[in-house]
Amino acid sequence: MRILVMSDIHANYTALQAVLKDAGAVDETWCLGDLVGYGPDPNAVVEEIQEIKNLTCLMGNHDVGVVGRMSLETFNGEAKRSLMHHEKVLTASNMDFIRSLPSKTKTRGEATITHGSPRDPLWEYILNTLTARLNFDHFDTPWCFVGHSHIQSVFVKEETSDRVTVEQTKPDEMISLRPKLILNPGSVGQPRDRDPRAAYAIYDTEARTWTPKRVEYNIAEVQQRIREAGLPEKHAVRIGEGW
Repeated sequence: MRILVMSDIHANYTALQAVLKDAGAVDETWCLGDLVGYGPDPNAVVEEIQEIKNLTCLMGNHDVGVVGRMSLETFNGEAKRSLMHHEKVLTASNMDFIRSLPSKTKTRGEATITHGSPRDPLWEYILNTLTARLNFDHFDTPWCFVGHSHIQSVFVKEETSDRVTVEQTKPDEMISLRPKLILNPGSVGQPRDRDPRAAYAIYDTEARTWTPKRVEYNIAEVQQRIREAGLPEKHAVRIGEGW
């Protein structure tokens, strides 16, 4: 099967549209969470996600916060401001959809999927080899797909040497999957790896391959909507620079 794997859309509808168009026909879509937060289009994003066929969607920490299952005081000031705005504008039906999403790690065939990390699905960032090493024992499948950090990357554990390494993947460079890996498709709506293009990945279950992808979208249009909504200026600036 050809599976679209994406994460951290963060209310950026224009970026989501670009990813769905660029990915083309897929058999399934796996979304690793954070539909809301930061961006200007929470309702449009949630409604678009609900229309996707053969969807598996997890809840991210911003999703948990917006539905009141986590104190907004746990977020930094600017993230809190955006979530407070989203609380006000999200429709009841879209709130209900977010509430229906699972917040725990799931297993899909040879892949474990989660938002943050296998041992802490909502909050832990896998940003370095130490954190990755601590997580390799928390999933039984050959590979695990995570989001949350907004950085397209792959962590590799060599079974023979017990060495853990990290690589920042390159767009369109196919990776042959082997045990044991932790892979991040990057962020659709707010990349933080100095590449502002929307990020996602294609997972081929039969070929056992992972192909990181990037696609351009109209960033200026989204920045304008962020400003019109009165959201923090930082969130407009950073999507143009990928930090």
